[in-house]
Amino acid sequence: MSFQPVIPFNGAAGWAFLQRTKDAQQSAFESNPAVQRNVQYFQDNIGDIATAEQLVSDRRLLSVALGAYGLIDDVNNTYFIRKVLEDGTLDTDALANKLSDKRYFEMAKEFGFGDYNIPRTQISDFGVRTVEAYKEREFEVAIGNQDRDMRLAMSLERDLGNIIDKSTSDAGKWYSVMGNPPLRQVFETALGLPSSFGTIDIDKQLEIFQEKSERYFGSSSVDQFSDPERLDELTRLFLARSQIAQGTAALSSNAIALTLLQNF
Repeated sequence: MSFQPVIPFNGAAGWAFLQRTKDAQQSAFESNPAVQRNVQYFQDNIGDIATAEQLVSDRRLLSVALGAYGLIDDVNNTYFIRKVLEDGTLDTDALANKLSDKRYFEMAKEFGFGDYNIPRTQISDFGVRTVEAYKEREFEVAIGNQDRDMRLAMSLERDLGNIIDKSTSDAGKWYSVMGNPPLRQVFETALGLPSSFGTIDIDKQLEIFQEKSERYFGSSSVDQFSDPERLDELTRLFLARSQIAQGTAALSSNAIALTLLQNF
């Protein structure tokens, strides 16, 4: 029987419950036999993989590899993933450098098939590090099957922390936020931006993100969210605005149904 997380409430109440019970629930998830089999298989076999072609040819290995980066939906897109991995990241024309979703870049960089004569899969602790990321991400997937907002909130600290740690400008960090679909959704929701926001000029998006961030949090800098209190403010604002949006959508649906009934 597969593990099903317990999230009795949505919004801030559900988030508080999840934070209290996360360690116990994640431990139960990782004890699932299916998860343990995937982890063991990856650790036992990834050291034998020397090319991207070999990786994408083994669905079990590929599933864990993609799961570690939140890209499991691409498990059937083997030609695309092979191209991303074989191109690597060092060449400016590499596919990973052209994709807006920078999770592909991180995966290509970490595996190193296109960047080094000997890929990083040959490093002794590569399997251990990858399965740890896989278990964390897959637990978030399980949470997301119950409440998608909770999954986004859970990934926020890790994904945003990785960007904050980069040695780049604040503008560069905002572009990284925009290039990470889960992070972009959290910020767009928290800052009250419409779903069409991503279609406008990228430099204008940066300007608006910075202006809105300063208005709501007192600073336009991404680095401000290294402060746990500021990160918690962002998380709670995201959950609150998302809950309001869902309630509004439900009310709209009910209003339409009522109108239809009144016409009979």
